[in-house]
Amino acid sequence: MLSIARFERRLPMSARVTVTFQDLLQCKADARGFSLLPRQPVGSLLAGRHASRLRGRGLSFEELRQYRQGDDIRQMDWKATARLRSPHIRVYSEERERPVLMLIDQRTPMFFGSQRAMKSVAAAELAAMGAWRSLASGDRVGGLVFNETEIAEVRPHRSQTRVLHLLHQIVRLNQELAAPSPSPTTPSAAAPITLNQVLENASRIARHDHLVILISDLDGADEETSRLVTRIAAHNDVLVTAVYDPLGIRLTGAPDMLASHGGRTWEIPDHNSFPEDFQAAFGQVLSHWRSVFRSLQIPLMPLSTATPVAEQIRVLFGNTA
Repeated sequence: MLSIARFERRLPMSARVTVTFQDLLQCKADARGFSLLPRQPVGSLLAGRHASRLRGRGLSFEELRQYRQGDDIRQMDWKATARLRSPHIRVYSEERERPVLMLIDQRTPMFFGSQRAMKSVAAAELAAMGAWRSLASGDRVGGLVFNETEIAEVRPHRSQTRVLHLLHQIVRLNQELAAPSPSPTTPSAAAPITLNQVLENASRIARHDHLVILISDLDGADEETSRLVTRIAAHNDVLVTAVYDPLGIRLTGAPDMLASHGGRTWEIPDHNSFPEDFQAAFGQVLSHWRSVFRSLQIPLMPLSTATPVAEQIRVLFGNTA
């Protein structure tokens, strides 16, 4: 996948390179005007008129009782009816809590931004807003926060303490991105953690009836990614957020602009075709994954670093209360 992890050109002084715990606490005030519940406004990305929708919380069995006029015949328990010699139905209720598991990418390719914030910061903000909103809706909240060396696991639980723990993990890994890089002579203990490894972990946690939200720039996604997402989506709802930066789509080369990735550095060519070539390559990648997720009936939500996250969510989710 084509990616440029870091540019020597710096962000404006007002832009956000990293987040603090206080920043993510303040996201609670922005966690409004959208919903992650199954019932969505008509204009929402998750509404029924679109190719994808949330299936909602699971059902829990309450009781077996005699059939009453007006009951749904589809709930009839025919074995119990035959055994008890009178019509009986099974009564279910919607579970009050639904586990929400967020997968939050804080790898090196996410440490890039040209305007308002780094991709890693936008991902952190979205995760915080999603966590606060889910908790307010009565759902359990947890997550997997990951970089190249660690997957910080926070199991879903319906408590503010668990949300705060998740936010602490996000801040810790986010701020590590701005820390000095280790010496190139230092041998790595293990291969870098991949997106697929995180999805493997998520599939072991989210057995059924979870809402799994992947927040990433999809760097390193491949056919195995598609297989793993398919496995998770078989028994859960999945929402993919593709974080991008406008400069990563429309890039203009300059003689003194350098890019680095994977320990290598390149000078960005200064010729007319470079921006078009880069944009075409980026577009092909985005189009491919949009097609893949559409075939799996999984919503793909684009998230730009240039616009406040709360504004984008309210537009994409129909601006509901």
